Amino acid sequence: MTESDLAALTATDAAARIASGAISAEQYVRACLARIEAVEPEIRAFVHLDPGYAIEQARRLDDHRLQGKPLGPLHGIPVAIKDIIDTEDYPTEFGSPLFAGRRTRSDAALVAKLRAAGAVIIGKTVTTEFAYFHPGKTRNPHDTDRTPGGSSSGSAAAVASGMVPLAIGTQTNGSIIRPAAFCGVFGAKPSRGLVPRTGVLPLSPTLDVAGPFARTLPDLALALEAIAGYDAGDPDTRPPFAVPNFRAFAAEDFPIEPRFAFIRTPAWDKAEPATQQGFEQLADKLGENCIRIDLPELYADAWDIHRTIMSAEMAHNLGTIVDRGGDGVSEVLRKLVADGRAVTAVQYQRARDEAREMAQSLEGYFEHCNAIITPAAPGVAPMGIDATGNPVFCTLWTLAGLPSLSLPLLSDEDLPIGVQLVGAPNDDARLLRHAKWLIGKVAQGPKKEKRRRSK
Repeated sequence: MTESDLAALTATDAAARIASGAISAEQYVRACLARIEAVEPEIRAFVHLDPGYAIEQARRLDDHRLQGKPLGPLHGIPVAIKDIIDTEDYPTEFGSPLFAGRRTRSDAALVAKLRAAGAVIIGKTVTTEFAYFHPGKTRNPHDTDRTPGGSSSGSAAAVASGMVPLAIGTQTNGSIIRPAAFCGVFGAKPSRGLVPRTGVLPLSPTLDVAGPFARTLPDLALALEAIAGYDAGDPDTRPPFAVPNFRAFAAEDFPIEPRFAFIRTPAWDKAEPATQQGFEQLADKLGENCIRIDLPELYADAWDIHRTIMSAEMAHNLGTIVDRGGDGVSEVLRKLVADGRAVTAVQYQRARDEAREMAQSLEGYFEHCNAIITPAAPGVAPMGIDATGNPVFCTLWTLAGLPSLSLPLLSDEDLPIGVQLVGAPNDDARLLRHAKWLIGKVAQGPKKEKRRRSK
């Protein structure tokens, strides 16, 4: 196998080959590092990378296997980590020069889980400033003149460009689903409380979640299974329980054909014509397996409710940093903090109550369907790298705390359009099974290889 062939392996395939001894963890990591060396100068997905240290981790894992010790499901698999997630062996700088060189003494809970599963923590990926809207340096692998999305821009681009098979991001509005859609990869925003956020920069604890990016659905399930679970440091995680076998659900055939609801939210007019046409055609293709629903206008308040909660909580968590940061803080973040400080306690509590009521009312739609289909973003990745795109199609589902996936099933002129699949509360495992069925239904022969464009 050539280095290119090795780097192209999925995490699932590579883990099986490493476990069997067909390849070594070091070989696989070296192949990924060679791919990084080839494309990173153009894509700029990483903020911290130490090839020597990555190889050292791989060698230790190879020694572990040769000693006959038990192997984790990610043994030898390189995983990239968003730069708002603490790692004891790499700096965590929050995408801000104010925290250049910041070090922590421990891993975030989800990073510790990855290491326990045998992963190689290969480096830290670019985030927007404090995971908000001010963009970083990363370029979209499909067209370097376009945004990769945000805030998990580096994680999505690293996976999409073949540098790593898996990466971890976070979402407070649309920061996993949107970049996954723009970069044409799979992304999972788990149910709130499934993945611990201990050691992750808190922005808006009511809304924050962490989740994986991958190039295949089985790989997405593999990563999700590794990072899910209880942690005492995160009060939103559920008491200790057996993590569902996400890999089994992602591989399982549906016992009966699922039913989907193609939902047009009050933001439907924000979708580009190609997106609207693509989703109408997708609903037609699903036929009797799909119902069409237009959400009533009472849901139009979701975007203001989300903004109220997010701005107030981010002002609480980041306000002191903004005050002390001077010119080192972007104007867009300053405005958000100012808006958050203007939110009264009554407004904040009312918004929290309205969010809960809205989430409960959305649960009723799952009495008529197994999962919801809706756009992941207005369209393809916009031109320009000075913005990260509009998260308008993620806001409602993030506010409700529902699990969602971005599936690279549609395209416009060879650029990806993400299909967002939304599940019932805490139904993350079965959502993967719904996704498998949908992918099989949509597939029409071999997928055309995307071409990367630049000037």
